[in-house]
Amino acid sequence: MTPVAAGTLVFFTSGCVLVLEVLAIRLLAPYVGVTLQTYTAIIGTVLAGIAAGTGVGGHLADRVEPRRLLGPLLVAGGASAAATVPLVRLLGEAASGSRELSVVGLTVASFLLPAAVLSAVSPTVVKLQLRDLAVTGRVVGRLSAAGTAGALAGTFLAGFVLVQAVPTSTAILGLGLVLAVLGAVVWAVRGPGGRAGPVLGVVVALVAVGVGAGSRDPCEVETTYHCARVVADPTRAGGRTLVLDTLRHSYVDLDDPTYLEFRYVRRFADVVDALAPSGPLEVLHLGGGGFTFPRWLAATRPGSRSTVLEIDGGLVALARDELGLVTGPGLRVVVGDARISIARLESGSAQVVVGDAFGGLAVPWHLTTAEMMAQVRRLLGPGGLYVLNVIDYPPRRFVRAEVATLEAGFAHVAAVAPPELLTGGGGGNYVLVASDAPLDAEALAAAIARSGGSEAVVTGPGLAGFVDGAPVLTDDKAPVDQWLGRPCC
Repeated sequence: MTPVAAGTLVFFTSGCVLVLEVLAIRLLAPYVGVTLQTYTAIIGTVLAGIAAGTGVGGHLADRVEPRRLLGPLLVAGGASAAATVPLVRLLGEAASGSRELSVVGLTVASFLLPAAVLSAVSPTVVKLQLRDLAVTGRVVGRLSAAGTAGALAGTFLAGFVLVQAVPTSTAILGLGLVLAVLGAVVWAVRGPGGRAGPVLGVVVALVAVGVGAGSRDPCEVETTYHCARVVADPTRAGGRTLVLDTLRHSYVDLDDPTYLEFRYVRRFADVVDALAPSGPLEVLHLGGGGFTFPRWLAATRPGSRSTVLEIDGGLVALARDELGLVTGPGLRVVVGDARISIARLESGSAQVVVGDAFGGLAVPWHLTTAEMMAQVRRLLGPGGLYVLNVIDYPPRRFVRAEVATLEAGFAHVAAVAPPELLTGGGGGNYVLVASDAPLDAEALAAAIARSGGSEAVVTGPGLAGFVDGAPVLTDDKAPVDQWLGRPCC
């Protein structure tokens, strides 16, 4: 094998490992969500595969003629890469109904083997290239550099091109097939005699690709950030639920924009009714989702103008296609990260800011900090309201820290939640309200009661007891994912 061919092969297989790593989050998200734990499990699993593959591959290359190994390794790498698609869909369905099958278990079962097999190619190629001890350092360094360059190329290719260009399953199955065919060619040219091995390897890879292509895809649409689908409500003709990854994210009634299915969105409406000025409002929304609340404002406060900061352009397109989103003078959508986009908006341009951005169960950490609160305050005019949705479970470390952060940035803060959530039992949605003007807790409680809610409104000393010394979140320290409680059962 020439040095150019050797470097190209190491470059390509290393790139394939990183393509799988980046695409793994897209394949796993419909079953385990997009969380810090998911990313950590993927990175750890792939690194473990690289370590195991290079170690075992080097051991085998010293004991078996490398030419006999190279083709089978590529074929096996391709087949196991293609098999990740049906494996994740099969095991993911089980994970959806069983908490025993954790994100780590699902990731290891699906991605450890292809990462290890493909990583075994590099030491095998090194063994083929070592013919003179005087140039050992040069050979190892050159191939190591080629592998690192391939990993970089695979990372950028997956993140910037493949995710947008083709469905995740198509990209992974295609990658597996290319690896298997390449392996069959190498096997036939450089391996032991006979065609049975290469042919059998390609057949196995084709079976894996076929099974993967035929397995049920839980996504209606793969956006840049989510596996998304819209589900019709059998009990309401116009009812549609937007499901992102594992969660029911939004509910829209196409026939009645004033209908609010989710409890926390009804509390948003109560806050606006009780505490915001009468008449049309200037509202900034952090997160769009199904665009339920901007539609409610347009229907109940004619003349209101909403600006929505939504990071996922694919989600905006889906909302236009299936959820009745119509943009115009009264509803403007800015596609981009809310933390970056908010800094570009004019100070004092909003009377209400609505925070409803989520990645899984967690508010993106950089939208929870004191620095973000300063941006929200800058946007709000005198007496403006910041109302946001937070999910947490016992021991409620995140929601208590978020209330402390709001109290550090605003003169007046209130928490709205079922009484049991405020006293330590259970978990779910908390609606938090902040303003530099006094908050009329009695008026808000009355509005909640009129709309059929039973949530308590806590301010002042009661809220201090709820916070109980929780720290203020900052850009330097906001461990939202780690502090977020989980449902016990």
